[in-house]
Amino acid sequence: MANHKSAIKRFLQSEKKRIFNRIFKSKLNTQYKKSIKEIKNSVCLKNAIEVRKRISLLAKAGKKGILHKKNASRKISRIMKKIKN
Repeated sequence: MANHKSAIKRFLQSEKKRIFNRIFKSKLNTQYKKSIKEIKNSVCLKNAIEVRKRISLLAKAGKKGILHKKNASRKISRIMKKIKN
């Protein structure tokens, strides 16, 4: 464990951030899988708003650094490609 006051604070901040990121990533993966499933079942045309929200979540994750930017971009691209097909 850290000895300096600033190091202790930094440790607590990073722990809080790690927990938030883990929860957010789990949420992202669930939403990603749901959108892929809906596209395969041709339900996405009815729920286009839902798919847009999921794409928005991925974009925000890439922007905030929770996911790597290119990783988020790749996932968005795959969703869009499946919608078009």
